[in-house]
Amino acid sequence: MSETHDYDLFVIGAGSGGVRASRIAASHGAKVAVAEEFRIGGTCVIRGCVPKKLLVYGSSFAHELHDAAKMGWTLGETSFDWATLRDFVASDVDRLERAYTHTLDSNHVAHFAERATIAGPHSVKLASGREISAKFILVAVGAWPVMPDFPGNDLCITSNEVFSLPELPKRVVIQGAGYIALEFAGIFNALGCAVTVVNRSDQILRGYEEALRDRLLQITMARGIDYRFNSPIERVERQADGTLLVGMRGRDPLVADVVMVATGRTPKTAGLGLENAGVALGQHGEVPVDGYNATSCPSIYAVGDVTDRVQLTPVAIREGHAFADTVFGGNPRTIDYDHIPSAAFTQPPLAGVGLTERQAREQFREIKVFTSDFRPMKNMFSEQAERGLYKLVVDGQSDRVLGVHMIGPEAPEILQAAAIAVKAGLTKADFDATMALHPSMAEELVLMR
Repeated sequence: MSETHDYDLFVIGAGSGGVRASRIAASHGAKVAVAEEFRIGGTCVIRGCVPKKLLVYGSSFAHELHDAAKMGWTLGETSFDWATLRDFVASDVDRLERAYTHTLDSNHVAHFAERATIAGPHSVKLASGREISAKFILVAVGAWPVMPDFPGNDLCITSNEVFSLPELPKRVVIQGAGYIALEFAGIFNALGCAVTVVNRSDQILRGYEEALRDRLLQITMARGIDYRFNSPIERVERQADGTLLVGMRGRDPLVADVVMVATGRTPKTAGLGLENAGVALGQHGEVPVDGYNATSCPSIYAVGDVTDRVQLTPVAIREGHAFADTVFGGNPRTIDYDHIPSAAFTQPPLAGVGLTERQAREQFREIKVFTSDFRPMKNMFSEQAERGLYKLVVDGQSDRVLGVHMIGPEAPEILQAAAIAVKAGLTKADFDATMALHPSMAEELVLMR
């Protein structure tokens, strides 16, 4: 430990990146402390991807119940209780928070349950007023939901509050068409709510393969989700009966019980005090860093969503690990951001890795596109003839697979293995030479001709 500072490393934020960095730095012999103003675990564990995925599982069971009769099951009267699912999800979040806290304790990482801000290049100030010095400071505070400025926005919720709704709403309006908006649209729709998605543009899930986006739009509309494109919310008013009147540009107003805004997330740097260490924020409020996660101040680093590079939990974890190895482990490492797989846990889910067809055409002289448009066997029991769609994007000259994209049951689970192939630079011939696993949806990846 440095003889001139209280800690070798002080981490602000105990999310996925901060906890990993703390644990690895401690394993390298550093004396480490972390401050977290809310709950240990961060966005993903506490109010993000983990509880959301549990809601996806819980809500999608409604489709299984509907199709059960065709599978030979005779069910009695069924009903759904929102409080039971909500409280179970909350209990699992509690379990995970305890697990993350145990990780810090078992690695002898001190943790402070209060807000910390930067007072100088080697100093942080806790909300209680205590100042602590550290040889290095790591900023890992994550990002925060964006709330557009319109009258009545205080009547709306974000993904932060959706997990604690006192009761299941009958009518939900969701502004936004990114993965968070559409995942919750699918959850509420499956649970029987009337869902309307409003968006300022005419596109959903920008950045994903266009053919998959089109297929998802068709399927979700058939399932009953209503879309209002080019119609951002302009105002929300509380009516006498407690419902919300939602005014949109160029549209008749809608009545809703809950209005959820999911229009993106911004780095949570407001009031963090980085200016006290001479660190200027980027144009979106992000902390600019180099490939080794270092800021313009030699003693201050940043990882995760606060850098606004790639806002994904596995990325934050790898960045935190690389930072600790670099600064405390004598092993300077950077992260490779190419070929990062991603998924939207919509209903049905979609996933992709590598270049989309549009991106490939912009970057390569010649490309080949292979598709498989099929009805998954599981969907044979459903009244709705929903079809899956897989797509391979291939370099026409080298035969290397540039991208894999899919929509259908269990698409994210299948894509993880396909991402290895894309990352390894395998060719279409390698896919073709692989024996199919039959009967499965995954076999479609090696049967496209």
